[in-house]
Amino acid sequence: MATNADNDNCNGGLPDDSHDPLYLECYRKSINQPGDFWDKVGHLIDWMRPWNRVLDNSNPPFTKWFVGGYLNACYNAVDRHVLQGKGDKVALIHDSPLTNTVRHVTYGELYEQVSLLAGGMSSLGVERGDKVVIYMPLIPEAIVAMLATARLGAVHSVVFGGFAASELCTRIEHAKPKIIIAANCGIEPGKIIPYLDILHKAVEMSKWKPSCNVVFERSNIARCCLNTTTDIPWISVMTLRTAIDCVPVEANDPLYILYTSGTTDKPKGVQRPIGGHLVTLMYTMKTIYGINPDDVWWNASDLGWVVGHSYICYGPLLYGATSVMYEGKPDRTPDPGQYYRLIDQHKVTSLFSVPTSFRVLRRVDPDCKYGRKYSLKSLRSIFVAGEHCDLETKSWIEKTFKVPVLNNWWQTETGSAITATCLGFNQRLDTPAFTTGLPFIGYNIKVVHADGTECEPLELGRIVIKLPLPPGNMSTLYENDELFKKLYFTKYPGYYDTMDAGYKDENGYIFVTARADDIINVAGHRISTLALEDAVLRHSDVVDVAVFGVPEPTKGQVPMCLYVPREGCRKTPFKLSAEIIQKIREIVGPIASFRLVAPVKALPRTRSGKTMRKAMADFAKNELVVLPATIEDPSVFIDIRRAMQCLGHAMNTPEPVVAVNKK
Repeated sequence: MATNADNDNCNGGLPDDSHDPLYLECYRKSINQPGDFWDKVGHLIDWMRPWNRVLDNSNPPFTKWFVGGYLNACYNAVDRHVLQGKGDKVALIHDSPLTNTVRHVTYGELYEQVSLLAGGMSSLGVERGDKVVIYMPLIPEAIVAMLATARLGAVHSVVFGGFAASELCTRIEHAKPKIIIAANCGIEPGKIIPYLDILHKAVEMSKWKPSCNVVFERSNIARCCLNTTTDIPWISVMTLRTAIDCVPVEANDPLYILYTSGTTDKPKGVQRPIGGHLVTLMYTMKTIYGINPDDVWWNASDLGWVVGHSYICYGPLLYGATSVMYEGKPDRTPDPGQYYRLIDQHKVTSLFSVPTSFRVLRRVDPDCKYGRKYSLKSLRSIFVAGEHCDLETKSWIEKTFKVPVLNNWWQTETGSAITATCLGFNQRLDTPAFTTGLPFIGYNIKVVHADGTECEPLELGRIVIKLPLPPGNMSTLYENDELFKKLYFTKYPGYYDTMDAGYKDENGYIFVTARADDIINVAGHRISTLALEDAVLRHSDVVDVAVFGVPEPTKGQVPMCLYVPREGCRKTPFKLSAEIIQKIREIVGPIASFRLVAPVKALPRTRSGKTMRKAMADFAKNELVVLPATIEDPSVFIDIRRAMQCLGHAMNTPEPVVAVNKK
């Protein structure tokens, strides 16, 4: 890196007088005296043996935190609350309109189930350091399985329920689990997902064979036929042995492996260290999200994605709050009123979701007809992350739910927010448009040019973070230290490369505009596709949009825009597209060369809500598109082909294929 990116002032580039003094004090100390700062924060959780060194950065980027300290994640999430007399408090609320059931699981019940399952797993040979693959839907038993694994000091790898057998096989071969824990089925609107059949096929394909599969039967949905040579019923495992105590593990041992979405053939498994992660999650529940132990917290995500790991399971349980698990969709289970119903019925105080969920609600119920009969009085705040939140969607959420809508930016690799607007500090809630917030505690963020020199305020560049990274970040990629160093730390030595693009304003606010490969170069002008999308979404007849670059012989690249019209829109596609083009000219100017515009019925997204812009860009270029197993609906490319061909692209593109594991 060039030297001007290393010349930090005492508070990491933030003005002294424009932000909350307590935030600035904590931020400065976390940057300039990280050991002293995190030494104090580390005492928020319970340790079985105290650490002897809070920070060891002798071998960057393999930073270690709380070295020599021993603890257990399950003890901190469950046992200590029961020992404090809070066993009757509700830990989990499982709300499933798909099965028409609501379950309340107390901390005492969670303790009993986790302890018995851990005892049974121990009888099956699971020990500290062993790997356990978990393949389950969003049900309390999935969290029981995660916590039971952690109780034994073993390492869980949760695979998103519904992944195809080839993807599951890839993860089994890479993690080499001692056992696999699965449910017999999952459920989606109108269909049952045969998890056990998928698991059997994956294990049959796999070169690695687990010792057995522990199977939880959802008998209210479907009966299952176990393979008596490989499968053991969950209920039988619960009776193999009496409850077992928590196993102490060192702070830098892995808590879990989590494979990044879209990983195929060469798995990229993020390895999360237990000590720093628990400390950070405990700290952020109050500091970022303003949660109190008596609150009901709802993270509308799923296990198998990093947000679900951090803030459905570990974060709220560490804090002793109540965590809602919603097995359903925003709009189809059975109607668009479910988000409102959950808030009213369970007295939810804070909701965390992806912007796409609210775009769906806005599209199918823009006037909140389904939500009017429910009270939202308990709700204090809504947090969004995982993808860009455009201003029109944000304004609609604020108008509809009548609470602040606060943006976060984070990655699977970090495990929690890099930037945020923090309710635990006295930060202003009327933040600048499009910002993802201020740098969170411990993150020394720079925006740099390709040569590593630091950008000026408001200048678009690559976002990097100065080492050492704060506690809770990944410690490495599982069984691949070399790729870990090469991928994240080689391009900008001394910094973590987020591979995201954006800018910083004069007051220190961070603006994440796109992944670095979502910046298009139009005749030498670098333009963010997300900035164009924001402008398109200002049109009242547009409810969803994707913009991406396609080749153009004179300008190099030009943007292509595919948009989803509002239901009931009576304008012709020609008229609506012309209005969108005019709006871009008014907001961005002719420099964008914005002419390729067409409507589509839906956009391709992963199950975690991320728009697949690169897949569409490759499709437009007549390239074979290999879709990840995480795609929600591959059939959307039928209509996308029609739209692109109307614009003179994708004339000879092969049919896209969903990735399969090559054997």
